[in-house]
Amino acid sequence: MFDLAALSAALAAHGRVARVVIAAHDGSSPREVGAAMLVWEGGQSGTIGGGALEFAAVTKARDWLAAGALSAEPRVERVPLGPALGQCCGGAVTLWSEIFDALPETVAGVVARGPGTMPLAVKRVLAAARGQGVKPAPGLVAGWLVEPMAEAERQVWIWGAGHVGRALVNVLAPLPGIALTWVDTGPERFPGEVPEGVTPVWAREPEALAAHAPVTAEHLIVTYSHALDLELCHRLLGRGFRWLGLIGSATKWARFRSRLAALGHSRLEINRITCPIGDVSLGKHPQAIAIGVAQQLLKNKHKSETEIADDRDGKGQHGRSA
Repeated sequence: MFDLAALSAALAAHGRVARVVIAAHDGSSPREVGAAMLVWEGGQSGTIGGGALEFAAVTKARDWLAAGALSAEPRVERVPLGPALGQCCGGAVTLWSEIFDALPETVAGVVARGPGTMPLAVKRVLAAARGQGVKPAPGLVAGWLVEPMAEAERQVWIWGAGHVGRALVNVLAPLPGIALTWVDTGPERFPGEVPEGVTPVWAREPEALAAHAPVTAEHLIVTYSHALDLELCHRLLGRGFRWLGLIGSATKWARFRSRLAALGHSRLEINRITCPIGDVSLGKHPQAIAIGVAQQLLKNKHKSETEIADDRDGKGQHGRSA
């Protein structure tokens, strides 16, 4: 996926940036086709993985930048991981490297570029994206690199900017395909610098924002107030959601279940809430909670709501009741 927002931010901060992409691979590869990193003098973002592969690619990219290269034709290099770098991987990767000083053109959410005149095969890919909304997989097409623009596939709302909320944001923000909305009662509740791709929102009565959350959103409730936690659960049950996780102990959840029932919610509705969140075996440190929650969200990515509910109720693939 081509992350135009990340490239735009890097260009604004550094002027000229190299971008290195895994355009293809044969056999084992440290990352998938489309994995990319941005490189500038003294820094980088993203990763193509592989340790030695990435180190060599970063060195070449910085040398290319230092030589004063302009946005010209890309450099394409096939790297056998074992013979060239002494890595144990048994495959070879094709790296596509470019220098950018401005954002590339896009067609129907697709970035396509390469040497010479655009091939007919690439024109067909762009026509399908434009006319039918068919986004291509990233990769080489007739010698050109075709990449769909990165778009958030999932909306995750984090309610609370305390220690756990901050840990959750720091762990989840770098993950691809997730757009984070971070809610609390005032701007002073947030850190001075909010990670890129995170939208901070504050309101004196944050529970009122529940009505504006997409019904397909996933929620993490980690506020400083049990009363606010309860009100958010109440309103989000009425609003609808894909998944809702609530921080808390077994005692807190037992009380919440009783109070939510008193507010008119059925047991089936209440059972849609996951509490506690994360992996309790990892402990209660904010970062440990965040790591466990990230694992939950990643596992939920391709699951239906029924499968998520089965996991929550202990009826997953290895423990499903008859």
